[in-house]
Amino acid sequence: MAEKNKHGQYVNPGNQGFQLITNSNYVDKTMLIDLLNAKVGTTERLVCVSRPRRFGKSFAAQMLCAYYDCSCDSHALFDDKKIAGSSSYAAHLNQYHVICFDVTSFISVARRNERPLSEVPNMIVDALQKELIEQYKDLSTDMSLTDCILRCVEDSSRKFVFIIDEWDALIREAKNDTDTQKKYLDLLREWFKNISFTTKAVAAAYMTGILPIKKDGSQSAISDFDEYTMIKPREFGGYVGFTESEVKSICEKSDVDFEQMKLWYDGYSFKNVGSVYNPNSVMKAARNDDFDSYWTETSAAEGLMEYISQDYNGLTKTIAELIAGIQVPVNTNGFANDLTTFRGKDDVLTLLIHLGYLAYDSEKKTAYIPNEEIRQEFQKSIREVHHDATLKRLQESDALFEATINGDENAVASQIERIHREETSPLHYNKEDSLRSVIKLAYYTYRDHYVQWEELPSGEGYADVAYLPKYDSEYPILLIELKWNKDVKTAIDQIKAKHYPDSFKGYGREIILVGITYDKETKKHICKIEKMPTE
Repeated sequence: MAEKNKHGQYVNPGNQGFQLITNSNYVDKTMLIDLLNAKVGTTERLVCVSRPRRFGKSFAAQMLCAYYDCSCDSHALFDDKKIAGSSSYAAHLNQYHVICFDVTSFISVARRNERPLSEVPNMIVDALQKELIEQYKDLSTDMSLTDCILRCVEDSSRKFVFIIDEWDALIREAKNDTDTQKKYLDLLREWFKNISFTTKAVAAAYMTGILPIKKDGSQSAISDFDEYTMIKPREFGGYVGFTESEVKSICEKSDVDFEQMKLWYDGYSFKNVGSVYNPNSVMKAARNDDFDSYWTETSAAEGLMEYISQDYNGLTKTIAELIAGIQVPVNTNGFANDLTTFRGKDDVLTLLIHLGYLAYDSEKKTAYIPNEEIRQEFQKSIREVHHDATLKRLQESDALFEATINGDENAVASQIERIHREETSPLHYNKEDSLRSVIKLAYYTYRDHYVQWEELPSGEGYADVAYLPKYDSEYPILLIELKWNKDVKTAIDQIKAKHYPDSFKGYGREIILVGITYDKETKKHICKIEKMPTE
């Protein structure tokens, strides 16, 4: 089959996109290719990877495109990368036709031209068919897109690798338009669930999205895809974001404080991988030498308030616990994998995991806010939620901080006692971990002025909870010690005896020592507060 033009925008687009990426401070994630190579030409060749926005999905798509595209020579891009050491490297390098596109780009064009989203599937077909015909003279406009692809395969003896970025964008954007969704899914069915086409033409498919495939069968067009999600990334876990060793290397090259990088952008963790970092935020922090919430620069930040405002039983308390740094149990099994079907707080929490707002501990089955960047987004959003229970919690937490700083022992004891009574089950009431969680929940608006540390190493032991004021805050340091069935003075004495305050000398801040204890029989709480002068 004679070629007329070498590269297209979507069909055999070449390797320029990946070349631009490697010209920057590139982190070598090329062993992802080895995972996909193992699936090429097998029954596992259809892969669907769901990740939050700004977690490198498009970079991966560009890399795969450059590697598989037969219209270019990519040796210079990959010979010095990790994949070059794999036995699969040479066998698949530049050996396939590639169809690569981002669904959001078609949606943007449709909206800019005031076309309905229902036209997007035909826009995709028309664009691909037009490029195929332009590249190969033996194809004609009276042939269907699938016929064009099959003719290319037959004449060139090369199958196609499909790389579709943001595959679920149309499903999400047309969430209430079932006709548009069906039209789009029918197109995917024509490619990936068609015996006469899929087996003959598709060497592999790699799709990325935000949400997993729906469980109700409405997305049966892609039911043959193997899924890798934020809850179950399996062997793709090391490619969700940057690993800790990769981030350490970035920090060394950029002369950036690794511990601060970890505080701000770590928190996601996967089996056999360990810590995983948000790649977009890490690279911007290193480039700008500025630790900040780069999450706000993405559309991923837009929906948080909508989701945490849902009026489901227990959700208000759970959000407060998350902000306070407490891991909360979550059942992820019932989630419908869409943005509209919520049956309770577990579905909301599961969605937030897929969107990257929460991390998930697969062993404990718990969710938690992963890092300082996301914690800022929660803290900012929670102040904008118009929900009576949420506003009441905010006001109570703010008042508790003021009472603590002003030395109002009775007010502090009364508030802690109430929260302990209302928020803790009788079975766990007398456990120190439970009381510590009560303290964290009570002071959960700390993020406005403080950084919270649990069991912060200090002096000769560990302070149970410490609140360290931010550099631009005038607030004092708070050290809180927890006891039960002890004289309240014992807690204060322990803080002094173990020299906890010594670690904070030179901060130029007043230190407030807070001792809290309660009687196991009467449940009566007592608080003692002492202030140490600034040094």
